[in-house]
Amino acid sequence: MNLRVRPTNRALDRQDGPTVLVGHSWAGTVISEAGNHPNVTALVYVAARAPDAGEDYAALATKYPTPPANAGLVHHGGYAQLGEAAFLDDFAGGVDEVRARSLYAVQGPIADGLFMGRTTVAAWRDKPCYYSVSTQDRTAAPELERFLAERMNATTTEVESSHLAMVTHPETIAGLIIMATRGADSAAPSGQE
Repeated sequence: MNLRVRPTNRALDRQDGPTVLVGHSWAGTVISEAGNHPNVTALVYVAARAPDAGEDYAALATKYPTPPANAGLVHHGGYAQLGEAAFLDDFAGGVDEVRARSLYAVQGPIADGLFMGRTTVAAWRDKPCYYSVSTQDRTAAPELERFLAERMNATTTEVESSHLAMVTHPETIAGLIIMATRGADSAAPSGQE
């Protein structure tokens, strides 16, 4: 996992003060590992993975409903990406069609092995955490998102959104990030859905 976290650590090394890390989807894995950096003061997860140190996250996810987007993964040559219907309907549900199609057009493939890596650290055990659960998520099970938020004792908001809450509800996600920068402990972000 450390190779995947190295760019984040380089950026953190260049920070001259307190830093809040925000991760969406798989990037939650990155902030869970990189979040132990001394500059990091809080972690914000947006419909994101939050593995424990050494945890087999894929095995954990099987305990929850399989998201519909999984059926739309297209594998080729060691990489995968969402097919058009899965991207538009499941990943980007609720996003304006023109914008959703633009996002689909620039979707990059992911290495098949990306999701198998394990973290060596779970920074959420030691840092204040904030979590946005996407209640209409068809890419990650909302039940799993709720479990992760509860396990990390995160300040949590639920947004009636697909996987892309930061696109469909930017004010709510920005409010959660601002809350993290201020160190608020339990108040809901303004604009909570």
